[in-house]
Amino acid sequence: MTEVTRFVAAPPAAVFATLADGWNYALWVVGAAHMRTVDPDFPAVGSRLHHSVGVWPLLLEDTTEVLEVEPDRRLVLRARGWPTGEARVAIELVAVAGGTRVRLSEEATSGPGALVPGVVQSLVLAPRNREALARLDAVVTDRGA
Repeated sequence: MTEVTRFVAAPPAAVFATLADGWNYALWVVGAAHMRTVDPDFPAVGSRLHHSVGVWPLLLEDTTEVLEVEPDRRLVLRARGWPTGEARVAIELVAVAGGTRVRLSEEATSGPGALVPGVVQSLVLAPRNREALARLDAVVTDRGA
């Protein structure tokens, strides 16, 4: 499993509000190119984000499903990115002085990506997920300014 963390100068409720607005997904998730639709009950367990992954004109349509949710604390997703497979992504929010510590954990769970050793997965995922948290930080803090 690959984990990255980032401090965001906003309370957990503000960070979670950004995560809970599924239309923001393509703004902060590296590789997500376009939101097609968001289930009306997102981020309820079982709800989905319908997105495209890749670079135009080579876009793949896929979904991300909510597995667990604790408002203002935790969001766990099953991210699909076929043909590479699926991943379990957990985003945890912890209140700290002056803001929130955001921890993003990701692990390939099925498909060809799951056959890649964890150390190799981390070499690819850690930089990508650090960038994702930097983008999330920008969406949260710049919109709140």
